[in-house]
Amino acid sequence: MIAMKTLPLVAIIGRPNVGKSTLFNIISGQNLSIVDDRSGVTRDRIIADAEWCGRGFGIVDTGGMDFEDESVWNKYIRKQARLAIELADVVVMLCDGVSGVLPDDNALAAELRKSKKPVILAVNKLDNKTREQNATEFYELGLGEPLPISCNSRRGIAELLDEVLKQIKPIDANELEEKTKIAIVGKPNAGKSSIVNRLLGEERVMVSDISGTTRDSVDSVFAYDGKEYILTDTAGIRRKANIEDDSIERFSVIRALAAIRNSDVCVLVVDAEKGLSEQDVRLAGYIHEQNKPSVIVINKWDTIEKDAYTMNKFKEDLARDLAFMSYFKSIFISAKTGQRIGEIMKTVLEVLENTNRRITTGVLNEIVLTAVSTVPPQYIRGKRAKFYYSSQVSSAPPTFALFVNDETLVSHSYIRYIENTIRKSADFSGTPIRIFIRNKNKGEE
Repeated sequence: MIAMKTLPLVAIIGRPNVGKSTLFNIISGQNLSIVDDRSGVTRDRIIADAEWCGRGFGIVDTGGMDFEDESVWNKYIRKQARLAIELADVVVMLCDGVSGVLPDDNALAAELRKSKKPVILAVNKLDNKTREQNATEFYELGLGEPLPISCNSRRGIAELLDEVLKQIKPIDANELEEKTKIAIVGKPNAGKSSIVNRLLGEERVMVSDISGTTRDSVDSVFAYDGKEYILTDTAGIRRKANIEDDSIERFSVIRALAAIRNSDVCVLVVDAEKGLSEQDVRLAGYIHEQNKPSVIVINKWDTIEKDAYTMNKFKEDLARDLAFMSYFKSIFISAKTGQRIGEIMKTVLEVLENTNRRITTGVLNEIVLTAVSTVPPQYIRGKRAKFYYSSQVSSAPPTFALFVNDETLVSHSYIRYIENTIRKSADFSGTPIRIFIRNKNKGEE
């Protein structure tokens, strides 16, 4: 179930192509929403934290409200925008000062009046004093005084944000608890959005059999076992060769990869019907390179014909193809039926606990020195490395420094041996660990 929002929430609403995503990016200070001249680019609610004059609030971008188009996409966009209005503490209705008041503006204004939500009416694309006169036309919407702004020149943005602060209850952003970020990633149509919706208990993101439905990385705050988390549903990531360099999808993939980098843990969703693909392995490799703990979720398990060996065979294939990250944890689920959905957060919390696990210096030294005495390092250039002591220097991911007489005498294969020994002594499943070999004299400087 989605949690009550911690920060006051400001929703940006308007018909297509009035500049909502540009305004969202300006206020959030990040290029989170895709900005494009084509209508319908923003289809899900995009949420980010923002700050003005030392006060924090959430800002949500929505798809353009087109009241004449009855396509499935536009019905969904309207549904999501209405949900954003329902959740918001204050609504910014954005209009186009060049095109003037259009029927969709009137239809949306009527809905906002019925909502009883505080509304700030902003008229965009008014770049100078002469154009500002166009704002007076928007009094007819019955939403109070229209504020002339220009997203391109940043004209009037400060005044708009001042009005926002007048409408929301002050909250000290410094007192807010940092939330764990969970990124849901995978190829298109693997079932990421269905999993997100199952976890949230609501239709938070668009679900469709058409690949590429989710274009933006969509954040949702939700509560699990008394704690709040941020769940990020990302665009499906295809092979680079299949993506046009100037396409919207290319920017969506960039944001999906950024979501991995910014996450605390990644959930990689694999389509059980198609098996682990080359692209899935690449994604797992990227997660591994970013030193992120992860859970491999095999979705659509209900569609697979099974016998007593089916799951073991799938696990063997995973172990072979993901040998570079043999620490992975996998679960088999069905987002469609809800089968083992509860195992996702349970496993996520396990790998988070493991990535934050620390080993005391005394125990670590015993583990390493026992490993060295059991299998001594090989001779290199007629010399053998001598291990003095070890220390865990950080967690998330667990990072260890091992001090020796000459770091060039320790091979990569021997470091892997030490890593495997550490893993046998402590549960670091689901998380990478890092090991650095340092010369003793360097460590003491």
